[in-house]
Amino acid sequence: MGDAMAADRLARMADTLAVHTERGDVTGLAWLVARGGEVHTGASGTLQVGGDQAVERDTVFRIASMTKPVTAVAALVLVEECVLRLDDPVDELLPELAERRVLVDPDGPLDDTVPAHRAITLRDLLTFRLGLGFDFTRFDRQPTIAAMGVLGMGAGPPSPDAVPAPDEWMRRLGTLPLEFQPGERWLYHVGADVLGVLVARASGLPLEQLLRERVFEPLGMHDTGFFVPADALHRFGPCYTSDPSTGARETYDEPDGQWSHAPAFPSGGGGLVSTVDDFFAFAEMLRNGGVHGRTRLLARSSVAAMTTDHLTDAQKTASGPDLSGAQGWGFGVGVWTRRTGTTWSAGTYGWDGGLGSTWANDPSEDLVGIMLTNQMFTSPALPPVCQDFWTGTYAALP
Repeated sequence: MGDAMAADRLARMADTLAVHTERGDVTGLAWLVARGGEVHTGASGTLQVGGDQAVERDTVFRIASMTKPVTAVAALVLVEECVLRLDDPVDELLPELAERRVLVDPDGPLDDTVPAHRAITLRDLLTFRLGLGFDFTRFDRQPTIAAMGVLGMGAGPPSPDAVPAPDEWMRRLGTLPLEFQPGERWLYHVGADVLGVLVARASGLPLEQLLRERVFEPLGMHDTGFFVPADALHRFGPCYTSDPSTGARETYDEPDGQWSHAPAFPSGGGGLVSTVDDFFAFAEMLRNGGVHGRTRLLARSSVAAMTTDHLTDAQKTASGPDLSGAQGWGFGVGVWTRRTGTTWSAGTYGWDGGLGSTWANDPSEDLVGIMLTNQMFTSPALPPVCQDFWTGTYAALP
């Protein structure tokens, strides 16, 4: 080991994470930290509660919303090829979203609307400002999100078996008004699922094929996809959640459950499975300005645009990724605009997955960190095991 990370402090971090698995906070986890050409990995716990199969470096996890930056990269690939343009309306490829209506009152009835001021653009989808999505400050009283749930469009945690195929999903979306005018408000998640449909239609390929051919294969991400093939299921465990009233652990999805077969709707917002090494290849490509090995996947300018905060101060504090305004949003990733504690520097970008994963690239520290677990988050705030991973990682910087 060289001087890029302090060996004794990385060992202390690994011991801290092991305590979380030993006392049952999470059943199993795998992590990776890279800096200055050094790559350090570790794993702790088991695939299943009460099982004896240890989590390994190649264990496959559901990465949920860490799918979002992957879908954004696919969109930027198509932008570079001039198949798509950032500020073009999406109406031609997504006619279901043409001539949108917008709620007069975001909390009001769905039939009290006015015309949208303008069309939705690709930029709106990438920056989550299309006018529809989750508002963490008022999630429990969003009539549009409630209507999405009634329509069976996936208005909760990832659930591949519960969502219809893309064309039908878009048809149902087209029956709903926007909550805010395009460009007005940052609202979470829905833009990424719409983006997945857009890039598939633009490329003429199903989303899973587009990602495989244009992102996963060039990066060597052989264990990443929308389901786990039969010959890899032995490296894939259940996903657990906690009963909100008792705290008791419950199984959210079994290994042979919703991610064991191809979904009808490959979710660009939350559908992928991956491993720490596969996602590291993706993170390294971004850290290297769009290059992986001898292959340039994205232009440096595209990576710069993706990892720049595009939100206004008012948008960040109204409903943004971090209501303090310290974190904005690029294209499919959160971007820290100022340091708020002992971890992420200003300019750090990345995102987390609500089924138990966290990732960030910190350019100022030349640092990549990834941790994947099999325990669903219980709130938008990072759970203690993830907080301890990041605290321990930054404490190991020389």
